[in-house]
Amino acid sequence: MTAKEAYIAAKRRLSDAGNDAAAFDAAALCEKFLGMTRADVLLHPECPVEAGQAAALLSAADLRANGEPLQYLLGHWPFLDLDLKVGRGVLCPREETELLVRTAAARLPRNARVLDLCAGTGAVGLGLCSLRPDVRVLCGEKEEAALSYLFKNCEAYPDFQVTPLKLDAFLKSDAQRVGALDGFLSNPPYIERAELSHLQAEVRREPRAALDGGEDGLSFYRAIASIWLPLLKPGGFAAVEIGERQGAAVRALFSEAGLQKVEILLDFSNLPRVVCGFKSE
Repeated sequence: MTAKEAYIAAKRRLSDAGNDAAAFDAAALCEKFLGMTRADVLLHPECPVEAGQAAALLSAADLRANGEPLQYLLGHWPFLDLDLKVGRGVLCPREETELLVRTAAARLPRNARVLDLCAGTGAVGLGLCSLRPDVRVLCGEKEEAALSYLFKNCEAYPDFQVTPLKLDAFLKSDAQRVGALDGFLSNPPYIERAELSHLQAEVRREPRAALDGGEDGLSFYRAIASIWLPLLKPGGFAAVEIGERQGAAVRALFSEAGLQKVEILLDFSNLPRVVCGFKSE
């Protein structure tokens, strides 16, 4: 089988399954399993492909066609200027989350001590460090599978002032371990439980623990408001990612917790994506 034939076969399997990004996904899988970019395939279409490589590519294409996240098949995914390891058991980094990181980078004071709670891959905390090397970030995560990726990703960026920790968002004792903060960030689970079964097939392959926000999607925000926001120093900054229908409720929780100048920020799709505010002086 040639490189062109392998690419076309992978793309056809994805297209037949209704994948709207079949060309992109097939090219990404070719780079992973054949070691050839899309440009390589175009320039060298007759390049022979080893049988084992072709089999691995088409097997991955079948998994993708059946709803396996592309990120899991590739084993890594870009976020800002980072390349993060990712796989089963951890939430895939998403472009929408960049708003949370950029908002914090623009508003945190110099040399801030910051917590990224429900850190997953560490995208938020590591992304913040990439934009603001002066900050010191604690990345807290509870789930063991996600923790393994968090530790690997933190180790991959030794120049960043980032420390991975096992933290439970609902334990006051864990908050006491963390201590006073200049900043608090989180992209917590926020999907309403009844909606989980209606998510896209590939999203349902991601860990339920990283998606399930309780009956109304607000369980983690209530814990954040009652357990974690009290750790902020006067003038400290907090920001969280939200679902598109949760802005008003989370803004109210932040205000009740003593935050001021509470805002709801819109993402590039003009949807509510971040709630942020400052601890009263």
